[in-house]
Amino acid sequence: MFWKFDLHTTSHIDQLLDREDVTLRELMEEDDVLQECKAQNRRLLLFLSQEHCMQELVRLITTEPPADLEERSRFKFPNIACELLTSDVSIINDKLGADDSLLEVLYHFLEQDPPLNPLLASFFSKTIGNLIARKTEQVITFLKKKEGFIGLVLKHIDASAMMDLLLRLISCVEPAPLRQEVLHWLNEEKLVQRLTELIHTGKDEERQSNASQTLCDIIRLSRDQANQMQENMEADPLLAVLESQESVAGLLKNMFDGERSEASIVNGTQVLLTLLETRRSGLEGLMDLYSQGYERSYTVSSSILNAIEPHIKDFQQLLLDPPKKSAILTTVGVLEQPLGNARLHVARLVAALLQTSALSICQELCSLSTMDLLLDLFFKYSWNNFLHFQVELCVAAILNHPSEERPNPGLQNHDGNPAASDPEPQGEEAAETGGTSDPQTSVHNALVAHLFQKCQLVQRILDAWEENDKIQGEGGTRRGNMGHLTRIANMVVQNLEKGPVQSQITDLIKELPEDCRGRWESFVDETLRETNRRNTVELVSTHNMHSSSEDDDMESPFPNDLSLQQAFSDYQIQQMTANFVDQFGFNDEEEFSEHDENIMPRLTELPKSTSISTRMIIVPMRLRLKPAVKRGYASLMMLKKKRTSGRRRR
Repeated sequence: MFWKFDLHTTSHIDQLLDREDVTLRELMEEDDVLQECKAQNRRLLLFLSQEHCMQELVRLITTEPPADLEERSRFKFPNIACELLTSDVSIINDKLGADDSLLEVLYHFLEQDPPLNPLLASFFSKTIGNLIARKTEQVITFLKKKEGFIGLVLKHIDASAMMDLLLRLISCVEPAPLRQEVLHWLNEEKLVQRLTELIHTGKDEERQSNASQTLCDIIRLSRDQANQMQENMEADPLLAVLESQESVAGLLKNMFDGERSEASIVNGTQVLLTLLETRRSGLEGLMDLYSQGYERSYTVSSSILNAIEPHIKDFQQLLLDPPKKSAILTTVGVLEQPLGNARLHVARLVAALLQTSALSICQELCSLSTMDLLLDLFFKYSWNNFLHFQVELCVAAILNHPSEERPNPGLQNHDGNPAASDPEPQGEEAAETGGTSDPQTSVHNALVAHLFQKCQLVQRILDAWEENDKIQGEGGTRRGNMGHLTRIANMVVQNLEKGPVQSQITDLIKELPEDCRGRWESFVDETLRETNRRNTVELVSTHNMHSSSEDDDMESPFPNDLSLQQAFSDYQIQQMTANFVDQFGFNDEEEFSEHDENIMPRLTELPKSTSISTRMIIVPMRLRLKPAVKRGYASLMMLKKKRTSGRRRR
């Protein structure tokens, strides 16, 4: 203990403050000035809150340092000044937020000509953002008086710090009525429309990228907060504008007007993809498309789909004639015509549109043979796994379509009321889909038939597999799309056995030419089965792992049949040391008694700071590995005793 041996020392800052002529620069030279400030050193805070010191701190973060200074130390004092101003100390927050002259100095930083120094822009954004969170009313009132504030921020949107500032205005304002007032102010300033205008071929790529990212973040933040707010709360005006048909149509017009550039296509499509995002049940990151997990907490507005539908042919044309790109050298040779980011984003958009199950969208994609074109690209660019994954999602969306009883999730208005349905298919289309009277089922059946007949999915799988076997037989390298091709083949097989379109797929397989049908059956029974067997070899043996009898009936949130999950848990357990005992407070040997039933509930009462990976260990141990946990913790307790006895001897 430091106090036992009187080892505490007085900070050198206190000694400096004893001098009457001490300067701010001298204090900022001290290594522990930030630590003392956050530790509420009263003498230091009183000195820093003096008017001349506050003026100097603000000037440091808004003025370009002299160019003749050494680069390593040029931004030393601006950085320290920013940290002091944002140290979240009430006396500094009060002084900065209540003094209009200091706020004017800060605001003047935005009035400079672009480009801003990115480092100073980050200092400015961090300082203003801290004030928005801590001195909300004062700062919002000040900014609203400045008529050109939003325009100045957008003028410097090429600096990512300005993007962060806009998001702080949207997400960090409390309470809710004040936040709603700020949202209406931003909407009156036409923030969404002005950001959308920046996504245009003639604009700088950095400005386009930041404008796109800002719109995407506004959508996600607004939806998250809308899910949390009370039912009687007013809707978010920014989100309402973003989801309106007029706004989406304006974005698409900017993307396709004039010469098409990859930057405007990619950035605009990212906004569309965010608008089409829906939350799914289950663990994030898992492809729940393979199950029938289509439950969503948010439904795509029909206005978004109505605006996109007329431009599907434009996206189709991008797949056929993308923006020109020069040849690139890859690890497998020279690629004369790269796929490009534009076509990849179009594939992502098609996958997202198929997942909405919108009738008119599916009809348009089917009539344009978009899936046929995507499959062509799938096999042409055999080493582009980003594309392969999107094509796989497209196939999954078609085969795992929701059952007939479910309402169409893609054609509902923003208020939840169903939108007008498309007319029923007639003539040849009705005959192709089996003559069903339900428009949604008819269109979807036509899409499934298109996938197997026009796109010849089964024949493509067989031909690609045989060609890959031939290449490997000649000593070549296995193609990069074979893993995704295996998953697509398994999807077809699974839906033949069970699925919403099982009977239709069965009929479509029967309609294949006899030789093709025989090749498919042989492929499924032999080649695919052997491939799946090799891909599912257990990584570790788990035959010695047994759950306790009292936990047998408990449902674990982790898959029981994944040996990889068990391997990960075992690895994490090996990394735990006796420090775990200290961290979670198991100080009593009796806590590890086989008869103590209180240990397991305590395992889940973890501090908030506990890492996710540690929590992933505790939960399965509670559910599945109780005996092993007790034995392991008993060993840890013995280690701790040895350490304690060792300290006592020393």
